Amino acid sequence: MKKRLIGGIVAAAILVPTAGFAAPPLIEMITRKPMTAEQVKVDEVGKATLEKLYSAFPETRSFEIIAASNAQGDVLQPADSTGLSQMKVNQTSIILQEKGGSGKKIAVHTNGISGEIEHVDQENWEPKEKPLITLTDQEIKAKVDRLIDKMYGNVKAYEFAMEQMENPNQKTLMLNYTIKGSESPFFQVFVHDNAINLTRVGGEPAPSHIKVEGLFTRDGKPDYAYDSILNDDKLFSLLKISPTELKEELAKGKSVADIAASKNISKQQVYEVIANTQIEKQLEAEQNGVVPKSNRSKEQMMKDGELKFLPIIEHKNETPQKK
Repeated sequence: MKKRLIGGIVAAAILVPTAGFAAPPLIEMITRKPMTAEQVKVDEVGKATLEKLYSAFPETRSFEIIAASNAQGDVLQPADSTGLSQMKVNQTSIILQEKGGSGKKIAVHTNGISGEIEHVDQENWEPKEKPLITLTDQEIKAKVDRLIDKMYGNVKAYEFAMEQMENPNQKTLMLNYTIKGSESPFFQVFVHDNAINLTRVGGEPAPSHIKVEGLFTRDGKPDYAYDSILNDDKLFSLLKISPTELKEELAKGKSVADIAASKNISKQQVYEVIANTQIEKQLEAEQNGVVPKSNRSKEQMMKDGELKFLPIIEHKNETPQKK
């Protein structure tokens, strides 16, 4: 059965529109600042994004950065049938293309808070005489699998489903990659013409090691990716607090940093505990072949982690704003 192509995607990640690529409609209160290629290469998020891209697709090292920008601010999106919720956005977008201006193009959109690449768009990676959408379903899946495997690793961990969308203007396929046990996709992909539009939606079930859900919430709902980070036995030990007690304190509008300060524990101490735990998991995953090796030292990973983990420590849980 063909599905209707709706205006937005079922995504926790927000793709802020750029001149190069379309995005779901949002009520925006954001400021987008253009970036030069030189600025991208020295910007912490931009530099890390390029390193990930170059590692995944070495040929892109020779590509030109044809557009880049950083968007920050707030967006309003539907929370339910009665209101809207407000979400902060910090997103760095980089678009690269083969020299000459008509070859392969790739765009990466990175969450400036978490450092995660949330969206990847590939265009013209197949010959124009035989564009991507003309390939067999099996061949298309292989192309998407490769993109996910290169950018995120371990594509075999996901269950897969493909559907053709009801779009009279062009043939469009939707591919969903879902972790077993989850109701929503982890990756949602649209394929049309000679392009792949990939979104890292999230949608994973609560990791098994989570003792208490809701330590980190957005709009009153657990964010399992960050919840997982705060469910750290070493953090509970440092703060001399149980997971349930920590959740109760956070529900009062306090941050982890606030709670630590009340116990004469510095934010740096909290950061080092959380970062060390996550780095150990990363190194173990690399050693076991779950994710590609980054070849970064532990010291470099500790430094890079500040961008991702400090905002989590300073985050204060909020409830959705009703309009």
